[in-house]
Amino acid sequence: MVKPIPVTSPLLPPLESYVPYLEQIWESRFLTNCGRFHQQLEQELANHLGVRYISLFSNGTLALVTALQALRITGEVITTPYSFVATAHSVLWNNLKPVFVDIDPHTNNLDPQRIVEAITPNTTAILPVHCYGIPCDLEEIQAIADTYGLKVIYDAAHAFGVRWHGESILNHGDVSVLSFHATKVFNTFEGGAIVCQDEKTKRRIDYLKNFGFADEITVVAPGINGKMNELQAAFGLLQLRYIDQALVTRRQIFERYRSALQDVPGIDLIAPAHDLDWNYAYCPIMVDSETFGIDRDALYDRFREQDILVRRYFYPLISEFPMYRNLDSARPDRLPIATRTSRRVLCLPIYPDLDIVSQERIISVIHAARQS
Repeated sequence: MVKPIPVTSPLLPPLESYVPYLEQIWESRFLTNCGRFHQQLEQELANHLGVRYISLFSNGTLALVTALQALRITGEVITTPYSFVATAHSVLWNNLKPVFVDIDPHTNNLDPQRIVEAITPNTTAILPVHCYGIPCDLEEIQAIADTYGLKVIYDAAHAFGVRWHGESILNHGDVSVLSFHATKVFNTFEGGAIVCQDEKTKRRIDYLKNFGFADEITVVAPGINGKMNELQAAFGLLQLRYIDQALVTRRQIFERYRSALQDVPGIDLIAPAHDLDWNYAYCPIMVDSETFGIDRDALYDRFREQDILVRRYFYPLISEFPMYRNLDSARPDRLPIATRTSRRVLCLPIYPDLDIVSQERIISVIHAARQS
C-alpha cells in the first residue's frame, strides 16, 4: 500500500533527547506557572528571533485574544478575510467588530489602500496577517497607523524566523503574535507567544495571561489562564537545536517544487523577494483553470484520489462563515481579490521529513492533470 502524504508533519526531535527534560520536570514537580523552562525558553527565543520581549502562551489563539486586551482595543478592527479563523475569532472574543478589507494579489496580505478606505471614527486597530510568512507592507501600514492613531497587532502565526533586510519582522507594529501549533515551522505541541517592544507592555501581557495577578494577592485586570506549561517549554528548548536545519530542508523542498513546476502553464508559486529570509512554512500554488485545463477543486480531487492530502489554505474565506456573513465588509463584491484567490489556492505538502520519492509523487499528479 502507498502511504498517504499529509500536507504537513510536525518537527519531532529524537525521543531520547526529550527524556532528560522530562526527568528534570519529574524531579522538580514544577509543571506550570512560569517555571524554569518557561523562563529559559522566553529568553532563548528572544535571542534566536532577534526581539526584545516575548511572552509565552499555551496556544496562539489565546495569545491573539490577549494581545487585543493588552493594547485596550475598542470598537472596530480592520483585518483580513484570507486567514485561519482564529484571526477574526480573537476580535469577536473581545466583543470587537472585525472589518474585512481586500488583499494584495501578489502577497496575499492586506492591501494598504483598502485599509485607508475602511477607517472610520470607530476604528482603533489594524490586525494584518503575514500570510504564508510573506511580510505585509510594514512601512505603509505603520504610516497609516501613525496618521490615524491606530494600534497594529500583527498575526505572525506563519512568520517564525522571517527576516526582512536582515531584521526580524516581529519587531514591527505594537505587538506580533506567534503560533507554535504542531502544524507550524516551530512547534511546542500547542503554544504561542506575543512579541512586544517595551517592558511595560510585557508586564501587562504577563499579568493578563495569569488571571490578571500582579502578585500573590493583587489582581489588576480580568485576565485568563494562557500560560505555557513546562512540558511545552522544555520541548521548545529542544526544538531550537533543530530548527535551523529544518528551515534549510524546507527551502530545499520548496526549490524542488519551483524547479519542477515553474514552466507548467496555469500553476503559479510564491516568489520570495531576494532580501527576504523566508521560513518556507507553506508551499501554496495558484491554479488558473483556463490555462491549466482543470480548476483547483478538480486538481484537489486528483490529489485526494492518490492519498495526497493537499489543503485549500485559505478556503472558504473567514468572511463566508455564518458568524461573519452579515457584516457589510464581508460582502464578496467588497473582497474580489480574496474571493478569487481562495478559489485558486492549493497548498502542497512541505515539511522536513518529506522525502524525494514522495515529492515526486506530488509533482507527478500535477503534470498528469495538465496532460489529461
